Formats: sequence, C-alpha cells, structure tokens
Amino acid sequence: MDVLVVGGGGREHALCWSIAASPLCDHLYCAPGNPGIAQEAECVPISAEDIDGLVRFAKDKAVDFVVVGPEVPLVMGLADRLREAGIKTFGPSAAASQIEGSKAYMKDLLMKSGVPTAAYGRFKDSNAAKTYITEQGAPIVVKTDGLAAGKGVILCDTIEEAHAAVDSMMTDKAFGDAGNEVVIEEFLVGEEASFFVLVDGTHALPLISAQDHKAVGEGDIGPNTGGMGAYSPAPVMTDAITEEVMNTIINPTVKTMVDMGTPYVGVLFAGLMISKSGTKVLEYNVRFGDPECQVLMRRLKSDILPALIAAADGQLDRFNLRWHDDAAMVVVMAANGYPGSYKKGSEIKGVETANDQAGVVVFHAGTKDENGTLTATGGRVLSVTAMGGSVIAAQTNAYKAIEAIDWPGGFCRRDIGWRAIERKTKA
Repeated sequence: MDVLVVGGGGREHALCWSIAASPLCDHLYCAPGNPGIAQEAECVPISAEDIDGLVRFAKDKAVDFVVVGPEVPLVMGLADRLREAGIKTFGPSAAASQIEGSKAYMKDLLMKSGVPTAAYGRFKDSNAAKTYITEQGAPIVVKTDGLAAGKGVILCDTIEEAHAAVDSMMTDKAFGDAGNEVVIEEFLVGEEASFFVLVDGTHALPLISAQDHKAVGEGDIGPNTGGMGAYSPAPVMTDAITEEVMNTIINPTVKTMVDMGTPYVGVLFAGLMISKSGTKVLEYNVRFGDPECQVLMRRLKSDILPALIAAADGQLDRFNLRWHDDAAMVVVMAANGYPGSYKKGSEIKGVETANDQAGVVVFHAGTKDENGTLTATGGRVLSVTAMGGSVIAAQTNAYKAIEAIDWPGGFCRRDIGWRAIERKTKA
C-alpha cells in the first residue's frame, strides 16, 4: 500500500523510519518531510497545515493510508477532509481533537468523565483570572487555552509571577490567539509520565510508558520547551499504575467521547502526574509525543503499520504489540537560545558518524540540506536516540553519539533520564 505521513519533525522521522520497514508499505510519502526523512520516504513540499493541498495530493496519488503526525492539522480538520475523500486515515476528527486544541474543553470533559485532574478555573477576562489566582494562592499553573507548541504552560511560584503570566498570555499575546482564554490550575506535586494508547473509537490499546523532560535546563529548571529528551520505560509506571490509568482515566475518557458523539480514533497521549495520593491527568494530546515517539518507535518490535490500520478500522480489540526489553533514550539537540530566539542556518557535521555507532539512530527535526551541507532551521533540531540494556546504558550510548556531532550552534541537556537513574542508584 502507498502511505502518506504528514509532518516534518523528529516525531515524523521516527514514524517514517518505522513505517518504511513494514512489508505492507510499497511506497512512502512525507509532507513536507526533512533531510533525514528523505532517506526513508519521498518528501513532497506541502505544508502540514495546507489542508487542501494534502487532500489533493492524497487523491491524485491514490494514497491508501494517511498518518497525521502534528496536532495543528488535526485540529484544523485534516482527518475529516481525508475521510470525506474516501482515504483511510489515522488521526482524530476536528471535534475529537479539541481535547488538545482547547485546554478548557479538555478540563470540562475530564470533569464530566469523572477522571482525576487538578482543580481549575477558566477565564476570558484577565482581571477575573488574577482574582482567582489571588484567592487560590501560589504555587499555581497558568495555561493558554489554545495550542502553543508545548510552550503555553507556565509554572508560577508566586502570585506576582502568575499575574505576569496572565498579562503575557492575554494582554501581550505572547502566544497569539491561544491566550484569548486561560486555564488556571492547581499545582500538582509528584512525578510526571507520558502514557500512550491507540484508540479505534471504542477500544484502547496501551503502549509502553515514557518520561519526557520539558524544562530547558538540567535538573528540570528553566522555561518549558517542546521536550529536551525522553526515555522508555519509565520506572514510575508500574503494572499497577498502568491498570489504574486504564480503568480510571483512559477508558472513561474514551466512553465519554463516544457518548458525546465525538468518538476518538488515533493515538491518545495522556500527560500524567503520579503521586502517593493517586494519578491525575495534566493534559491530553492528540498525537504521539515529540520526543517520546522516538523512543517508542525504537523499542517497538512489532510492525507499526498494521496497528495504525487496526485503529483506523475499529479492530484494536483483536490486536497486540510486542516490545524490546532494552531501554531507549532520546536526547534533543537544540539551537542555542531555544526556547527563546535562536539563529538559523548554522552548519551541522558528524551526524553520519553518530548514526554509525551501534544502537544509535539520529532523527532529524529542524534541518535543511543546502547543496550537501546540513544546516539548522528550527529550535529543536536533532533527536539522538540510543538503545541499551538499562537506562544507564542507553544514556551512555546516546551521549557518546552526541560527542561525534560537531555543531557549535547547538546544545543539549546532559542529564536526560536522571530520575530513572537516581531511582536505580538508590535501589
């Protein structure tokens, strides 16, 4: 079959790398792709947000199956348009995608489902938001309602910081229209984990766990980013907690969405906070995490393509997946200055040398091939993945590969996986 993957980041490179290995895939396209993806698929110069162009291309090429990577085209209704054109698609409808497209919608849905989550208020008026913050006290969390590329969440230690966050979002429009409404949340204490399930509308198939590192600085300090690294498995996600999450979080959410007339089809990503008092949902996302997808695809032993098709066909109740026992780690290399302003166009050398190391695969995100020279074009630029018999071994292999990459214009965190390693060391 001919397959189209939509997107051009590290997540989509990992998906293309995995899908290209499937014997079911005769030809793989990716729109728009990147230089790394070009080694796995035929890249076509269509933006992931060009809905008309993507639908037209899929029809013209008689594409059999489309996998949508990023959240924005899903919220814009790409999956709906493709299905209307008779093209089988992995990804939720625009209505179902509101579970990520609007944090306020998501929080209301969780409350309706009885799913445990942080106490919250939603506000379209900045003064009302500030009053609520003053009443609740700090620490507290301020979030944009709309999509903000993973950066619209500010953890505030003081009331003054929270008021400033509201001004930044609602008055200064630091995140554009995403800040027209804000969600103010209770500050939860515990350990975060990323939990993924494939959903076919009524059935949910759990995938393996992962843990992301959102903060830009080592020790999890500094502003939030799209993700500076991840590893799998996440030791905090025990079998008992996994069962708890399926019973109290995932299954009630899936059922409520069916009852609301917006059944969910695709991958559902739950950001969790795990503490001694129980597990709560921080957020839902309608796509594979980036960089969590990279470690999931590295550990996946089964063919990914039949699983995605089974989700699209409503057949997940008859499906299962197999995983490698080894741990996987991804370390993100980002442009200096990220997540703030950064320069584009700096040259990157040594990626092929890093790729040649045992157990290492370097996925591209924000890169461009300029007449044979690899340059950086984005904030998060490379995802260096490695396998190992333990998280410690995977970490050693990942950072060894990074040493082979010559890129003065970039940086990475040097402590990815620290929670798992600290837990193992104490044990």
